[in-house]
Amino acid sequence: MSTTIQDLRENYLKATLEIEETAANPFDQFQAWLDFAIESKIKEPNAMTLATITKTGRPAARIVLLKGIREDGFVFYTNFNSRKGEELLENPYAALVFNWLDLEKQIRIEGKVKRLTHEESESYFQSRPKGSQIGAWASPQSSVIQDRSILEDNVTNLTTQYKNDDTLPCPPHWGGFVVQPDLFEFWQGRSSRLHDRIQYRWEEEEWIRERLAP
Repeated sequence: MSTTIQDLRENYLKATLEIEETAANPFDQFQAWLDFAIESKIKEPNAMTLATITKTGRPAARIVLLKGIREDGFVFYTNFNSRKGEELLENPYAALVFNWLDLEKQIRIEGKVKRLTHEESESYFQSRPKGSQIGAWASPQSSVIQDRSILEDNVTNLTTQYKNDDTLPCPPHWGGFVVQPDLFEFWQGRSSRLHDRIQYRWEEEEWIRERLAP
């Protein structure tokens, strides 16, 4: 007999999360969990869901890669002309989700979004593999294209154009954003869906920790 979707379930038993065990600063707690995820060798521990919203309230979500952690937030890069880029520029708030099922852990982050300077974006861009630099120029991200040959032709032309160069200039339409959190939630799976949830709220210049019901 085949299993139906409604019968799919897991019982989480790997760990617990007590509020007394968490760091006073959520950035420290995040770093501890990220280090553990990296040490555990899970695939793409820096992969995160990025949720954006239009001015009219229509949400969208996709997976992107975390590329930096700063004192003020979490950094990722994209094409400013893509759907997510345009939505972030017109409504600069976002939510992030890190979902590490192998560890039975999840982290949610919400906050305001700030665009990085061109100099900051260029510094990262030129540290990328040359193929990735070419890809950023070759793809009109989120635009409708007739077929894949358009991308392949763009790559061929750019490869020829920059064959004698180690790096390409950073495209003016490409760069970074930093999500500046005012809310974190650390989720640890527990048995019978009675999960541990520890939330941090930024209030009156300090982080407030509290436990949420699952």
